[in-house]
Amino acid sequence: MATEQSKNTHWHKRAPAGGGGGIVYFLGLIGALVYYLQVADSFWTVIAGILKALVWPAFLVYELLKSLGA
Repeated sequence: MATEQSKNTHWHKRAPAGGGGGIVYFLGLIGALVYYLQVADSFWTVIAGILKALVWPAFLVYELLKSLGA
């Protein structure tokens, strides 16, 4: 009869393959925060800048599709 440890040897943790998108989003978030906070001139533009920095990929895709004429 197999021991408990030998039965669970195939259940090991693996690192996710191709998980590089998170670092791209993080660097974009930092860059967007820096940009939007530099041009902010009031409390509400700071708040708007933080919110815009969180959703910067949506702005990127929108502008890309607009420039392609889609």
